[in-house]
Amino acid sequence: MGNSVCKGKTVFMDTTRIKSLQNSSTGVIKAGEHKIKSHLSTESQGLSCFTQDHSDQRDGREIVQGFLGQNKVMIFSVTSCQLSAQVKELFRSMKVSYCVLELDQREDRQEIQQALWELTEQRELPSVFVNRQHIGDWEKTSQAHREGRLQALLDMQEVNLSPDLYDYDLLVIGGGSGGLAAAKEAATYGKKVVVLDYVTPTPKGTTWGLGGTCVNVGCIPKKLMHQAAILGQAIHDSQRYGWELQEKVSHNWRNMRQAVQDHIGSLRFGYSKALRDSKVTYMNAYGEFVGPHQIKATNSKGKETFYTAATFIIATGERPRYLGIPGDKEYCITSDDLFSLPQSPGRTLVVGASYVALECAGFLAGLGLDISVMVRSILLRGFDQHMANKIGEHMEQHGVTFIRQFVPTKIERLEEGSPGKLKVTAKSTDGKETFEGEYNTVLLAVGRDACTRTIGLDTVGVKINVKTGKIPVNEEEQTNVPHIYAIGDVLEGKLELTPVAIQAGRLLARRLYAEHSTKCDYTNVPTTVFTPLEYGACGLSEEDSIQKYGEDNIEVYHSNFWPLEWTVPARDNNTCYAKIICYKQDSERVVGFHVLGPNAGEITQGFAAAMKCGMTKEQLDNTIGIHPVCAEVFTTLSVTKRSGGDIAKGGC
Repeated sequence: MGNSVCKGKTVFMDTTRIKSLQNSSTGVIKAGEHKIKSHLSTESQGLSCFTQDHSDQRDGREIVQGFLGQNKVMIFSVTSCQLSAQVKELFRSMKVSYCVLELDQREDRQEIQQALWELTEQRELPSVFVNRQHIGDWEKTSQAHREGRLQALLDMQEVNLSPDLYDYDLLVIGGGSGGLAAAKEAATYGKKVVVLDYVTPTPKGTTWGLGGTCVNVGCIPKKLMHQAAILGQAIHDSQRYGWELQEKVSHNWRNMRQAVQDHIGSLRFGYSKALRDSKVTYMNAYGEFVGPHQIKATNSKGKETFYTAATFIIATGERPRYLGIPGDKEYCITSDDLFSLPQSPGRTLVVGASYVALECAGFLAGLGLDISVMVRSILLRGFDQHMANKIGEHMEQHGVTFIRQFVPTKIERLEEGSPGKLKVTAKSTDGKETFEGEYNTVLLAVGRDACTRTIGLDTVGVKINVKTGKIPVNEEEQTNVPHIYAIGDVLEGKLELTPVAIQAGRLLARRLYAEHSTKCDYTNVPTTVFTPLEYGACGLSEEDSIQKYGEDNIEVYHSNFWPLEWTVPARDNNTCYAKIICYKQDSERVVGFHVLGPNAGEITQGFAAAMKCGMTKEQLDNTIGIHPVCAEVFTTLSVTKRSGGDIAKGGC
């Protein structure tokens, strides 16, 4: 095989792919994203050798992605490496053409190797890719060959390597808040975009339309039903404010449900219109990868259609987890079913201690229902435990029964009906006790699973966490396959919040298509748990602060408070609570903000912006509060938790 001396690399390619260029002794072909002048020759092994000018102004990541996008088989190598030579010989023996980049002949070797490390977490060379899927080093490549996986990847159809031949510039799998945000943003830059969204029915048959979890079975209906419970409390309080009720007040579940579903329907209509206005194609179909750049879309009637795209975003979200015990899918419901129940759930057992569990238990109790919560271990895992326990105490004081350290083992139907009657059998976590109880409804809220295992990610080589199904990505939401990205709840180690997915989606589209560089900042993200006593938080929990900085290096300032509106009805005196966690070594910068009380989300949102700017305790002290509002307590915090001083609030 002939060689040409060059500054950068030696590339081997299949002569059949460039035969059309052989009208003269010199042709122009594409490798990476550069036009390359080459002297063509036909060798006995069906390979051709040509040279490339080494001048390249792109960064390492762009260079790597360029080569992966243009070559079915790509080898990153060094000329002196025996293992690299063995990899090349393997492909020659298979009569497979390949492209090789010899890094030791490039001045930008370090940048390219760093890009490879970020993409694959492999530092050794050679590094082999087939159809953009990372195979690995010589050992893993030879193993894949022995097991037949390498040939399977080579046999996979190579779909439209030229970007202008794809059906779409961007294909988004998942029509939730994050996916829609990314799709609409990409369309503003003139890109051809399609969104695939399909909701697999629950075991109870519940399904919904465009908009994802938040709009249909999450944040929106949850807060509206939370508001219904707040209004019930307000009716009770109103009598102390002089309102005289002429009739007994009762709650009508069907009316509330219909009003909530009507609002959700209007939001879905708005989303559909926004996609049309943005010229984004929407398909109610289940998306599954069948090739590196190809998706199979299956609609509700089972019809399959295939589409190609240059770039993909996975935004499939999560669905509620079941317990895997007798009767769970047959008789239990989840939050996916609750908000569209045609009748009141009646006496309800909520299984779980997640924020979904406590929020649902809270508003159901506020509507006057008999509610119990079965808890395996702690409340609100991942949140500040001091705050979580205060929430639990408040809910117990307001009639919610907690069955602690028990897990269900069996669900049985005792009576048919709407809602009917169920028998729950449970065992204590130490295995020493058994619990039995009868309920109209059992609501499971024991966690959620990422919707990633049945969309063909293994086909294209996207890595997932085997245990959780979550997708690891780099700081730009890029998976290990360069042209496939992921956002939202499917990401490993990221916050599962709607505004986070929206922000990540918009910024990703801007980086892909508008040459922006801003990345999603996952630190100091505010959130609120809409339990009866609302909990707003931003930054670190007390536990995480101690772990990160050490107990001696943090100072916790806290206080109870009593909202003025609650004083006249004389309820929940000094139940509300405010806490900030300060890092003493950085001018008492606030690293954790926590509040329990009415409108906690409204309070937290404003302070979150201040925390982004590096808010300190001194700045809070120098801020004049608005009187009389709950948030002003943060401008007067003086008692440290370390001191053990009295934090009860008296007077105005």
